Amino acid sequence: MDRNAGQKRSGIPPLYQATEPFDQRMLAVGEGHTLYVEQCGLRDGIPVIVLHGGPGGGCSPAMRRYFDPSTFRAVLFDQRGCGRSRPHASVEANTTWHLVRDIETIRQTLGIDRWIVFGGSWGATLALAYAQSHPERVMHLVLRGVFLAQRSELDWFYGGGAGAFWPDLWRDFCRPIPEDERGDMIGAYHRRLFSGDYGSEARHGRIWANWENALAAIEHDGPLGEAASDYARAFARIENHYFHNGAFMDSDGQLLKNRHRIEEIPADIVQGRYDMICPPVSAHRLADGWARAELRMVPMAGHALSEPGISAELVRIMDGLAQIHG
Repeated sequence: MDRNAGQKRSGIPPLYQATEPFDQRMLAVGEGHTLYVEQCGLRDGIPVIVLHGGPGGGCSPAMRRYFDPSTFRAVLFDQRGCGRSRPHASVEANTTWHLVRDIETIRQTLGIDRWIVFGGSWGATLALAYAQSHPERVMHLVLRGVFLAQRSELDWFYGGGAGAFWPDLWRDFCRPIPEDERGDMIGAYHRRLFSGDYGSEARHGRIWANWENALAAIEHDGPLGEAASDYARAFARIENHYFHNGAFMDSDGQLLKNRHRIEEIPADIVQGRYDMICPPVSAHRLADGWARAELRMVPMAGHALSEPGISAELVRIMDGLAQIHG
């Protein structure tokens, strides 16, 4: 399919047009959760599962644009509590391992044997957890903005590391929290996001979401527009729930310790050199010594999927996989 005219000349990432899904459904996965699942592209194309970030973010039509619709069968879904999945904003029976099981349920329901697993940020975390649990079902990993769910990464973003580069925004993030609680910002926000007072939860949810969103792209230099209250509350509650519980890992650094389980799977890792949310050291540690993994550092890029250099690199990788597996 032709891409947007003039993209290469203008420097705009060579993204594909976002085609409409050929299948949309609500899939019951247990414990009272029902997930929104969509398929787009070629019905019998190369299957790829797309894992959104957050936790709590949800999928969007823009995420379809990294896959040639004449080649790929792209599967997108909203994780538990996110987007169009129900119940909205629920953290009950909502852990990493519930999501890993959900991915397998989707695969089995759609009759897919093996697929490419594509995920960024928290989606990369979930992709690694899934691949380590079901390596026989993964033909290739495509990871972006690597987050390994380690204590050191959470301390960086919620303990003042990133705040040293963004002191004004860090001040705004800390302002609602009394000084005697600021030693554990995740815990302090947890108490407020789960207070039972919707207004307070929404207000603190917006502040939580704004801190992350403002640091996502390298060209941003300050706060973005306010997130909608309902979305911000859901996003913040789910993300905080995961981080408050160490992403439900059995031990700190679990995904690195278990890398041997996936070292036969080829992987492409795309990382912004100036990623303030997920610093490049995590991607470097993941790729170091993994013979079948290629780490691609994108200069002058931050964390966001929409960063021009990151988008272009991801499309190039997927086009290459289309040639290999098509």
